[in-house]
Amino acid sequence: MRIKTFLVGSMLAATLAGCATGLPSDMTVAEYCANPDRVAEDVCRLKVEIDGNSTALAETNMSLGEARQMADSAMSAASAAQASADAAQSRADEAYSLANYLSEKDLDCKTTTIQKSNIGTCEPGYTVMGCVQTRYTHRAGGLSFLRELNNEQCRFNSRVLEMQVRCCRAAGADDMTASGS
Repeated sequence: MRIKTFLVGSMLAATLAGCATGLPSDMTVAEYCANPDRVAEDVCRLKVEIDGNSTALAETNMSLGEARQMADSAMSAASAAQASADAAQSRADEAYSLANYLSEKDLDCKTTTIQKSNIGTCEPGYTVMGCVQTRYTHRAGGLSFLRELNNEQCRFNSRVLEMQVRCCRAAGADDMTASGS
């Protein structure tokens, strides 16, 4: 619904910007569009959504000046939304190119088995990539739900009999303990 409002507002802004010099701001849109010569103009054909109801702009008591302010506000919101979408697309493109660059051979991964716990973690320097409950019994409570999964840990809603945690780091990254420091 917000997209529809942005689109309508953007169309209104573009229309009113195009004819800003020819529109008297002290007149209402309805008065302006009452002239049969102006019925085909964009400002008279636009619809606006008010409280979920689509209404022709020409059927409102809004002044042309107010319509212009609303259009400017909608254009500003649409520009901000476009900037946000562009930034998100840029981050997604970066992540995609990094994923294409990295492959299995670029990662040092291992799977750790943890028993009788509700939290699974990796050793320092590794990132949690996945977590799965591998053993359960109905007497011990059955299956548990995975409640949280982030870079540091995975957490089930209750204690599980056994889980496997997949941990990865960039290949060639040495621990402080492995290098003897």
